[in-house]
Amino acid sequence: MHNDVKKVFMKEAIRLAGMNVENGNGGPFGAVIVRDNKIIATGFNRVTEINDPTAHAEIVAIRNACSTLGTFDLTGCEIYSSCEPCPMCLGAILWARVDKLYYAADRHDAKAAGFDDELFYSEISLPPAKRKLFSEELEKEDAVGVFNKWINSQNKIAY
Repeated sequence: MHNDVKKVFMKEAIRLAGMNVENGNGGPFGAVIVRDNKIIATGFNRVTEINDPTAHAEIVAIRNACSTLGTFDLTGCEIYSSCEPCPMCLGAILWARVDKLYYAADRHDAKAAGFDDELFYSEISLPPAKRKLFSEELEKEDAVGVFNKWINSQNKIAY
């Protein structure tokens, strides 16, 4: 894809982020999902607007794209984000099977604006027992039994 086209999509993601600041609906983040050089979905941060800590721009855009396309698999799509995705959003982008990620500002720019995700980046790499969030494994055998049911199920949709 030509760089000028990429810039158009990125400018739209940035425009959405700026619009969100002006409207006071949430943080300064916007995202655009593209397929076949056409915007199929957009999203902007709605965390404070709808009281949902998972309503980051990328997550909102993914939900909108999946709804528009009628699928949970965004293979063949690209996402343009006004900022480097946080670990949660990066995980969602990977789970959605988005082919390419483009971003404008990075995590250090976000930190300078008061959005410091460094704790999340560092916590993910630690074993559960060493994380700041108390974690305890319970009823493992029962849960593994459910995984075994899944493995043997003929009535599943793999993803």
